[in-house]
Amino acid sequence: MLIWAIANQKGGVGKTTTSLCLARNLAESGARVLLVDLDPHSSLTRAFGVPSHPPPAGTHDIFNGPDAPLGSLARSTAIDGLRLVAAQPALATLERRGATQPGLGLALGRALHGVREGYDYALLDCPPTLGLLMVNALAAADRLVIPTQTDPLAMHGLNDMVRTADMVERSRRRPLVRHIIPTLYDRRTRSGVKSLELLQDCHPSHCWHKAVPMDTRLRDPLVLTAEEPPTGKGADAYRSALAWLLDKADVRKEAA
Repeated sequence: MLIWAIANQKGGVGKTTTSLCLARNLAESGARVLLVDLDPHSSLTRAFGVPSHPPPAGTHDIFNGPDAPLGSLARSTAIDGLRLVAAQPALATLERRGATQPGLGLALGRALHGVREGYDYALLDCPPTLGLLMVNALAAADRLVIPTQTDPLAMHGLNDMVRTADMVERSRRRPLVRHIIPTLYDRRTRSGVKSLELLQDCHPSHCWHKAVPMDTRLRDPLVLTAEEPPTGKGADAYRSALAWLLDKADVRKEAA
């Protein structure tokens, strides 16, 4: 099983949409995919229509000990081959616990190890803040996918994310492959065009040579989570982005 963390320390960059589109495209290609919502805001979980009351079983449970293995927390979705581990608001309390409870920093990695034989990919939708949950995801991941809005201010979030990835890479002592997916691109604006050029110039070996355009259809969770694949220029762009990611991958090296 290959583990991809979808993360950016800036919010509003299309992180959850990227996680969902990449996951469903992998599933539609025949892969067995586990999609893990690590964001206390639970946007991904809500997109699949999981009710918030009572709080569902989900990712918070894996930080409470070995009694709730990740495989038992996964639920089916309308998308064949794609299963979801829901998020809960209680995830927001983990930062306080992490200061006094040793071992929480590797809890997700241990839980994912227990389901390696059941899935081809696990995609981790991370919260937009550096903390225990994001560190868990980066420590466990084979690669990091960074959705980055094509906007001048988004470059700061990207730079912070790259520095965090470097820090985690040094700590875990194995490579953390990273790729940048430009998102929310509006070619009608000068700032959008210039920001995309800057992204590609500053990160030529890591940045996708295209971009996901602005597309209101990608904002409709009923479209993104339906059994029928979404259509439109945004959905097509994510299919192209996944092809690029798979082409960049050395699967044998990642799986080692």
